[in-house]
Amino acid sequence: DDELQTDGNRSGHFQNGELGLAPTNEDVIRIIAAQLAEIGDQFDKEIQGRVVNDLVQHFLNENLSREEITLHMSRIVGELTRSIPSDMEQEKAMLVLAMVLTKKIVNTVPSLLHRVFNTTLNYMNQQFHNYIVEMVSAVKQ
Repeated sequence: DDELQTDGNRSGHFQNGELGLAPTNEDVIRIIAAQLAEIGDQFDKEIQGRVVNDLVQHFLNENLSREEITLHMSRIVGELTRSIPSDMEQEKAMLVLAMVLTKKIVNTVPSLLHRVFNTTLNYMNQQFHNYIVEMVSAVKQ
């Protein structure tokens, strides 16, 4: 049921089903995805390889729970948010950084796709659910 979409196409739902997407929201989702992808391209250049490798090591450590990895990812995203100069909302920057880190980790170690995707989805649901709903509402108006 979960699928990773990086091209702006409509992709399923949040794991807990809280945010269902009606067909009328597809254009809104595409607009938001395009905006986030553009920001992500800018951030992608700023993220150092050692940050990605550190996260990869955490994901490879099977002794760590999803919660522990989520906390580590949250710390890394917070640190990157402070270190990357940005005039945008903090929530948007953090959301994009989480997605960019996910992409970089999976590109580094493709076998981690399932674990990284589920952890990132959990992180986004916990931290940004309300922000995502507000973003969709704002674009619809």
